[in-house]
Amino acid sequence: MLWLVLYLPRLAREVFPSLRSPGAIVSHERIVAVDEAAASAGVTPGLRLAEAWALLPGLVVQQRAVEREQAALHRLACWAGSFTSEVSLAPPQTLLLEVAGSLRLFGGAEMLFRRVVAGCREQGFVPQAALAPTPLAAQWLAWAGDDRLCLELEELAARLAGLSVEVLALSAEKQACLSRIGARTLADLLHLPRAGLVRRLGVELGNDLARALGSLPDPKSRFVFPAHFVERLELPLPVDSAAALAFAGRRLIIALSGWLAARACGVSRCVFEFEHAGYGRHQPATLLALAFTGTTRDGERMLRIFSERLQGFELAAPVAAIGLRAEAPEKLPEHSANLFGERSERTANESVAMLVERLQARLGEESVHALSAVTEHRPEKASQRIAASLMVGGKLRSPLSANPAMACSFHGPRPLWLLDKPRFLREQSGLPQCDGPLSLLAGPERIESGWWDEAEHDALGDVRRDYFIALSMRAQWLWIFRNRAGWFLHGLFS
Repeated sequence: MLWLVLYLPRLAREVFPSLRSPGAIVSHERIVAVDEAAASAGVTPGLRLAEAWALLPGLVVQQRAVEREQAALHRLACWAGSFTSEVSLAPPQTLLLEVAGSLRLFGGAEMLFRRVVAGCREQGFVPQAALAPTPLAAQWLAWAGDDRLCLELEELAARLAGLSVEVLALSAEKQACLSRIGARTLADLLHLPRAGLVRRLGVELGNDLARALGSLPDPKSRFVFPAHFVERLELPLPVDSAAALAFAGRRLIIALSGWLAARACGVSRCVFEFEHAGYGRHQPATLLALAFTGTTRDGERMLRIFSERLQGFELAAPVAAIGLRAEAPEKLPEHSANLFGERSERTANESVAMLVERLQARLGEESVHALSAVTEHRPEKASQRIAASLMVGGKLRSPLSANPAMACSFHGPRPLWLLDKPRFLREQSGLPQCDGPLSLLAGPERIESGWWDEAEHDALGDVRRDYFIALSMRAQWLWIFRNRAGWFLHGLFS
């Protein structure tokens, strides 16, 4: 096993992004966390509030909100699902990831470690991280700020030896006892007789040392990824431009992507909620729905659509917080990569799906549609408009596909572009005219159908046509037909 621990020493401060600097979080009249400006002025955690104000009269304080910290740790656990499904929480400030099974996927321990730390920073948190074979050893190293990788169990004793006994988080009485016997580092403790140490300081300390060194098992409760993704992020300042929401939206989308990866699911729709500043419940949140042509958990794909939708999106009022909901996850089967890297049909379909999504985001969903073949010989009735998602990864694709027997019965090619209504063509010397005489290349193909709806109102009715492929003087390939009324242009080949 290999544990990557993220310790967030400033989490209590980071969950208040709108708190002005220099700022500090207080609880029971004592400083809990500070920002860099306050720390540089000498304000440190543990100080009494009066002492902190004496050092820095302009210090802005905020009461600690444990529920915000828990929500932030919860969101960070969802984000960590992108790296491993083995996630554990150690409230109030620590997250543990078991990453032994993820090393090859992310290019090794060092590459994975860097990506996790960088991703945590992108989520708005400054972590102290460590990697070790046991969870408790990784926690102690993270608390001490030692980020050197420890990959082997045999290295643990030497790596832990230099840590201060303060990482044990013992009571003041036990700390005083260690001071009296001259134990200032874990090396000092490890050299003491274990029986005497347990007799003086309790069995739990001996068990902790054994768990940290791997002598005793140290099982951790797994984080249970929720059935629905509902997360919220407060903005540092009210935002009145939709385009400026992209940065905050990115954090939520990446967290959603991790949650989906851990659950082996995808979504075809998610909804952003923009909460407005200073309006309370009198101003309802503005909703922005993202729809995808197929089920996906690709964070970059979601971000592209989100960015496109924000272009030209108008806000009713400045936004103070942004939320993201995804309440209908669907199982997403895994696919193996191609051995030689060739472009597969699945890859091609995903490219088409992403193109359709971007067009819908820019032009509106109602402006982008697909065509589905219908078992009908008359060209005007042989296709119908459907939602683009039904042709690109949609669930209802099969019922709308053309009958294979119907497809095989076509005797000639069909143009991609049909005119709304056939256009009458003049005839001269027995040849149809369209900017000059047309040359008939192929045909005739007889289409005779539709007698069953001849008496219906606004129906096309019975048609009897002979279709030809013709070449114009401009080298255009045209699809024309002749009936009792004369010659007509019906379609153009690309």
